[in-house]
Amino acid sequence: MLLGLPMLGVVLAGYPIPRYLEFPPETRYVCHAPFSWVAFIAYTLFILAVVLPLIVTSMVRIRQIKIRPSATYTFPWWGWMGIITGAVSWILAWTRFPCFAPYQPHTFTPLWFSFILVINALCHKRTGHCMMIDRTRFFLLLFPLSAAFWWFFEYLNRFVQNWIYTGVHYSSWEYFCYATLSFSTVLPTVLGTREWMAGASRIRQGVGNFRPLRFPYPKMLAGAALLMSGASLAGIGVWPNYLFPLLWVSPLIVIVSLQTLTEECTVLSGIANGDWHLIITSAAAALFCGGFWEMWNYYSLARWEYSVPFVHGFQIFEMPLLGYAGYLSFGLECAVIGDLLERWMKFYSPI
Repeated sequence: MLLGLPMLGVVLAGYPIPRYLEFPPETRYVCHAPFSWVAFIAYTLFILAVVLPLIVTSMVRIRQIKIRPSATYTFPWWGWMGIITGAVSWILAWTRFPCFAPYQPHTFTPLWFSFILVINALCHKRTGHCMMIDRTRFFLLLFPLSAAFWWFFEYLNRFVQNWIYTGVHYSSWEYFCYATLSFSTVLPTVLGTREWMAGASRIRQGVGNFRPLRFPYPKMLAGAALLMSGASLAGIGVWPNYLFPLLWVSPLIVIVSLQTLTEECTVLSGIANGDWHLIITSAAAALFCGGFWEMWNYYSLARWEYSVPFVHGFQIFEMPLLGYAGYLSFGLECAVIGDLLERWMKFYSPI
């Protein structure tokens, strides 16, 4: 569905297929709608209606919790190494030293490898555990899975062109290799940050006992969501100005709907018992990482630029303000992929 339906839609619409297969993708062929106050206000109200109740409830509950002193752990040496390499990479990313010119386009990867080291070190200092040390196999498998995961979003972006890379030009093979290396850091970054956030006792207790939210007729609802998502995916390349948000929510809808229809646990299962812990920490982790992604991108040589229909205004770095809402659903998708990897590892691990 996720791979075939967008292409099927543009084929049926009679659009030229080669432009969606250009590699590296450089030609701009989608004409985006200009900024609209009506659309901006409508999207803002919708986002606030979904997010604001959770934020207010979480803040009230977290402030009411009394935390007992817990054991503290030392910040590991490799965390300090990550801080040093991250600081050096940040300086090199935002400057243009002539002697560093051949390597200037490649600062993204060392920045994020450093971030991954630091976030795991912070998690270790808080709880005495971290993904990198305690679940090394899972941690290492996240890197190739992350590359494939983000390449999928690059594919969906072909139909809406909400972002494009600028600053340098590569051959097809160079583009694939360098991009794959950069994309491999996404899942370890977000899931490592989620683990660090989830390790805070105040957060864990504050968002783990909300009012239960149960959906009547879950299979019927999942089937309807799957059909609507499928139809919308088929039209994403035909009406990119109106269906572009599906780029961020369609993977979540499709996977969760299929899991519901097959009676598997989903990322949303906890809310039936009032446990919003996984949802809130996953969304918050992606938004936290998104702030660093956008900030470090802003002055880098190899960078991305956005073009978002109707709401491209009030930019924070390159990202329009409302674009940051996409990180919330993206965090849930990262959680889904991480959960699928854990299930696969348990299924195939020797008894």
